[in-house]
Amino acid sequence: MATGTNRARSERLEVRTTKEDRALIDQAVSASGTDLTVASRRTLADRVEFVLGEQAQEAWEQINANPARDLPGLRALMARASPFSDE
Repeated sequence: MATGTNRARSERLEVRTTKEDRALIDQAVSASGTDLTVASRRTLADRVEFVLGEQAQEAWEQINANPARDLPGLRALMARASPFSDE
């Protein structure tokens, strides 16, 4: 992913919006103290990439090495019909 301000800009983005939505976007960018692209990257960072340090990675691997537990309450819940379906 390219970072910095020396990137060639070859694409144009045009969005029709309300004055209120535009003001909200501008306020969010201003609060982040940066431009819209950087603000967008920061917002999406934890949804795009998951990075752990060495110690956290070892702990994560240990947790995932454990066998799955049987959770009778969860099993019963999943056996019930969904309240969101017509079935």
